[in-house]
Amino acid sequence: MTSASPSVRLRPKSKRAVLLPSRSERRFYGHGLPRVELAKLAGKLIVVEGADGSGRSTQIRLLEEWLEACGHAVVQVGLKRSTLVSEELDKAKSGNILSHTTLSLFYATDFADQIENAILPALKAGFMVLADRYIYTLMARDMVRGMDPGWLTNLYGIALVPDAVFYLNVAPGQLVQRVFAKNAVLDYWESGMDLGLSPDMFDSFLRYQALIAEKFQSLQKTYEFHIIDGHRSAGEIHEELRRKVEAVLTGDAVK
Repeated sequence: MTSASPSVRLRPKSKRAVLLPSRSERRFYGHGLPRVELAKLAGKLIVVEGADGSGRSTQIRLLEEWLEACGHAVVQVGLKRSTLVSEELDKAKSGNILSHTTLSLFYATDFADQIENAILPALKAGFMVLADRYIYTLMARDMVRGMDPGWLTNLYGIALVPDAVFYLNVAPGQLVQRVFAKNAVLDYWESGMDLGLSPDMFDSFLRYQALIAEKFQSLQKTYEFHIIDGHRSAGEIHEELRRKVEAVLTGDAVK
């Protein structure tokens, strides 16, 4: 799968990427992509997961600033950032008429384009890749919408196993307050309105986010990512994430 132009934004503090020790057992979750030399992926892939309003974007920004201050070259990736389908996906979602399978395949295509044309090239160049969500959000959303977990596991078998995954856990009641404070409106899809959970968007949001949280708990048992208490201040959360990312960089166990 190819796209017209790379979807990465390279912003190293210095003019060259800082090479990090290569991971000894790089692997894909499933079948992966052909002709990828895993041993040459010298960078690190760090994922921050969480719902809208969890503080995820703030923590990504703080980690990027800290890593660049330490001399590392950093690339950010995230959902709907592919140059191949992101614009078309936004247009399709605006009509609120996508089937669950079509929505799932749209996001899977967006992810596939980024893994091939952004994530893997950046890791090969020794960059730190910060992912503002990864396959776990996509899988949780699809599972809530009734998609078969086995089908999803195969669909995302192209995903590289990250060096660390952090899930910012925030209760739905707190999420809705934060979203209202930031946007003054709830999103149709983030409220799960397509599922018919409730005719009231506020109530649907609470129910949908509770279901998403349940799926993340289930996925955590399989993928063993780190659950971070997202109810604390941004500074407290950042300090914890910094300690854990430092462990990744030094090859220590993340605790």
